[in-house]
Amino acid sequence: MTAAQLLTYISAAVLLQVLLAAAVTLWKRKNAVVPTRVDAPPVATKADSAWPGWRDFRVARRAWEDANQSQCSFYLEPVDGAALKPFKPGQFLTFSLPVSPQTTVTRCYSLSDAPHPQHFRITVKRAIAPDQTPAVAPGVASNYLHDHVQVGDVLQVRAPSGHFFLHADDPAPAVLIGGGIGITPMMSMLLWSLQTHPSRVLHLFYGVRNRADHAYKATLENLAQRQANVHLHVVYSRPGPADASGQDFQHTGHVDIHRIRQTLPHGRHVFYICGSAPMMENLVPALADWGVQRSDLHFEAFGPANVLLPGDAAAQTPGADAAPVEIHFADSGRTLEWQSSDGTLLDFAEQHGIAMASGCRAGGCGCCETRITHGEVRYDHAPDYDTAPGHCLPCVARPASASLGLSA
Repeated sequence: MTAAQLLTYISAAVLLQVLLAAAVTLWKRKNAVVPTRVDAPPVATKADSAWPGWRDFRVARRAWEDANQSQCSFYLEPVDGAALKPFKPGQFLTFSLPVSPQTTVTRCYSLSDAPHPQHFRITVKRAIAPDQTPAVAPGVASNYLHDHVQVGDVLQVRAPSGHFFLHADDPAPAVLIGGGIGITPMMSMLLWSLQTHPSRVLHLFYGVRNRADHAYKATLENLAQRQANVHLHVVYSRPGPADASGQDFQHTGHVDIHRIRQTLPHGRHVFYICGSAPMMENLVPALADWGVQRSDLHFEAFGPANVLLPGDAAAQTPGADAAPVEIHFADSGRTLEWQSSDGTLLDFAEQHGIAMASGCRAGGCGCCETRITHGEVRYDHAPDYDTAPGHCLPCVARPASASLGLSA
């Protein structure tokens, strides 16, 4: 074999190896499995996140929900036109309301509809002076909304919040109990559940005075007729002469533990309850005494309430002979002695003329959030508003240490 022939053979072998390597590489690329980051979160858009602070909403529509025209729904659309993130049914909105040129108040109102990308709905009952105490001023915020806020007006609103909401991951039958205007979060839960979990069994107990005050009457009756899994139990406390039993309402009296035990079928149920303080303070403990597990009891009162269940901090509230607590108000430069009979820290501050912002007085709006300079506080029930670290909500807080300092 000549040198030329040997060189030719070597060159051919090298070329063949190069071609084979190229072919293998192309085959691998064609059949390769590209790894996918399944755990990577999607890119957030503006509509995916709740907004910070206040946002402008325009009133797009008003609608009366009862014959007395004492409960008005307001449909609110964002002025910026951005889509609204779905909220949890049962949550509320917080409003800043200029009730007079000199006064702005903060109030919380439950959302009363299922989530919608273009609007929110709240339903506000006009608060009037009680019959027994006409000297008590009517509701400043509710009357302002009813009398002065019209279609086209703009309101400042904080994002939906609150820890009271329907739990979607529990398929057990839900018992929704609304007393008076406490029906509003129940409407949100009911409508949302029918949209997203149409087969879930729902029992709605609605306690109201009579037909004149009966909110969402046609809507509720229509849903109960069309949906076999919706069981409506309307209870009138004072039926009118023309109110028809079995047609307008099913029961007379109040929504109480006796009626619930008689009505519900046997088995586990999850309870969601919203109503006045007296209703909550009686019904919720009675349900616990009946054997309803604490994890199946979800409740919210409109206004301050003291619902006592086994294990709550309030059950161990010190008596009148408990040691007083020294409270230092840093901004005011005053040190005062708090007794267990003095109530919440907000009540105590107001009793002594110390200025402290307030709104809902129920731990929902966050208007009274105050920095703690030293010491600790406790809550009878966890507030809906989540405070910044080192802060508290005086409207529902009490001292939990021998001394306490607040920046007020």
